[in-house]
Amino acid sequence: MAEMMVTTTETIPGQKYTIIGEVFGLTTQSKNVVRDIGASLKNIVGGEIKAYTEMLVEARNLAMDRLRANAAEMGADAIVMMRFDTGSIGDDMQSVAAYGTAVKFND
Repeated sequence: MAEMMVTTTETIPGQKYTIIGEVFGLTTQSKNVVRDIGASLKNIVGGEIKAYTEMLVEARNLAMDRLRANAAEMGADAIVMMRFDTGSIGDDMQSVAAYGTAVKFND
């Protein structure tokens, strides 16, 4: 699959397309003991908790890959109006959802 265009805008300039439907990619990541210890120490002195940042970047990338795969399964050429949503599940899990509207270019 070629890299699918994903945009946060409502339209793609110069393109006419038909809406196929909603698509999403979702992942839930868990913290581990090493990250928890590092976070606890950083919480005392302040600053960025790089292990958590890396975890969220990985989760975002995985959610985007799954979003594109979902759209490709539907026969889409692109995704418009893409958004992210994140949330905590309990004390030790973080979810990331990427969602948008799959579209097919008109010939």
